[in-house]
Amino acid sequence: MIIGDLAAIQGRRYPARRRTQNLVGGASPVHANNFAMGFVTLEPNGGQVPWHNQEQEEVYFILEGTGEMCLGDEVQEMTAGQIVQIPPGVFHQLSNKGDIPLKMIYCYGPAGDVDHWKQELAGTLPKAGVDVPPLPPGAMYPQCTDAPAKDEHMQGNER
Repeated sequence: MIIGDLAAIQGRRYPARRRTQNLVGGASPVHANNFAMGFVTLEPNGGQVPWHNQEQEEVYFILEGTGEMCLGDEVQEMTAGQIVQIPPGVFHQLSNKGDIPLKMIYCYGPAGDVDHWKQELAGTLPKAGVDVPPLPPGAMYPQCTDAPAKDEHMQGNER
């Protein structure tokens, strides 16, 4: 039996002001072939998972806080207890609208790396409205495309 412990998974900090801890896959001792899962903390007032898309189908489940969810050409507020389904290939972004950390769980399948993690850490995330489709009308938070500080992102063994 393999048991993971969120408290023991250091995770990784990203330039868009979030910490991602892999629950299933990556540096977690728990792995699955058909899906990956993680715990994400978005810093208050704008911490985000930046505008991106991926081949995998995904869901976000909000545990605490209030966020702005951009999905394709839609924008909607999300609060604790809500789940959103993200179809494969559709651009999406989640930004923290509140004064407290937003905590959420993601799950996508099939398992594997997603390009936006590496792109964000390299400072090469495609820019909304320039390299990829723009954020939807009404989005309050611009996509974070900041490059990381030299030693900012190297925490733990997360992907």
